[in-house]
Amino acid sequence: MATAKKHLVAIFAAVGLLALGGYAYYVNQSAPPVPMAPAGGPAPGKAGGPPGAFAIGVDTVKVASSVFVDEVAAVGSLKSNESVVLRPEIAGRLAAIHLREGMPAARGTVLVALDASTQAAELRQAEANLALAQANHRRTEDLYEKKFVSARARDEAAANLKVLEAAVALAQARLQKTQIRAPFAGIVGIRNVSVGDYVKEGQELVNIEDIGSLKVDFRLPESYLSRLRKGQSVEVSTDAMPGQAFKGMLDAIDPLLDASGRAISLRARLDNPDLKLRPGMFVRVRLAFGSERQGLAVPEEALMPAGNDNFVFKVAEGKAQRVMVKIGQRRGATVEITQGLKAGDEVVTAGQLKLRDGVPVRAGQGAAAPAESKPATQ
Repeated sequence: MATAKKHLVAIFAAVGLLALGGYAYYVNQSAPPVPMAPAGGPAPGKAGGPPGAFAIGVDTVKVASSVFVDEVAAVGSLKSNESVVLRPEIAGRLAAIHLREGMPAARGTVLVALDASTQAAELRQAEANLALAQANHRRTEDLYEKKFVSARARDEAAANLKVLEAAVALAQARLQKTQIRAPFAGIVGIRNVSVGDYVKEGQELVNIEDIGSLKVDFRLPESYLSRLRKGQSVEVSTDAMPGQAFKGMLDAIDPLLDASGRAISLRARLDNPDLKLRPGMFVRVRLAFGSERQGLAVPEEALMPAGNDNFVFKVAEGKAQRVMVKIGQRRGATVEITQGLKAGDEVVTAGQLKLRDGVPVRAGQGAAAPAESKPATQ
């Protein structure tokens, strides 16, 4: 029995060895032959195969010369050349409203009139008292010349005359305060009252705005202080009117800097003859320091910031080369390069994250570069 078991184990072992040998023979016959490396050449499977076999696809553009203006950009808001909210100096009931909302008004035009019956009566009373004082003063002068009254009586008559003249002037001033006039030529706003309303001193009635020219208030960092001069040209644009630019000039520099933000408050002025711009609008301001100049431009997406430095990948002899650059002015999606590149250099604009220094690259195989990446002329 034991001998039979031994014979079975030997048979199964022999069959297993035959099966393994057959499988190994089949695998060796199916595998392709391994190419022999040429003498002195790289071993199979190593780098150095056909050119471009391991190159990384990227998008590139050539560094081009572009026109730049030495300027700085900021944001600001528009203000009226003159702006005031009309308020009465005395209390009273509104008798008439002569203004037309949203329409121009000349300087001195009566816009709102209060009930002036009381003030007119006070003026007539003061004028009557003045007339009596004038007559008394003339008689006193005649009697003094004839030595019938003393000098004191003459002086008292003259003083009384001056008091009543002042009373008439006071009554006239009170009467004038019942008429609220335009202090300057401008556009009348929207009124908050109606005829018959009783208004108190200082209550808001209506605003009037001089918008024939506008002020632009904006701020810049204190580092620009030495370059600021009154009269420098300013260009203003707004999202409400895309594609349009309005010219102005720097009109005032605040002598006091903001201690919290270390910023300079500036005010420019620009003409608004067509009344397209309105006070309160948000605007973008460009302040020019000098004339146009030529510079090298690359798309902003080519830059790779690293701390305080900026790098680009330049394509040289089919390989990526990491280059540190110095940047100058930014204008839209274009950046000025002041150091590190020259005109005609090819820089990577898409696919930089896959690159390292010296890696082979293949241009034009990545995502399409946006149109804004082209250097813009100004």
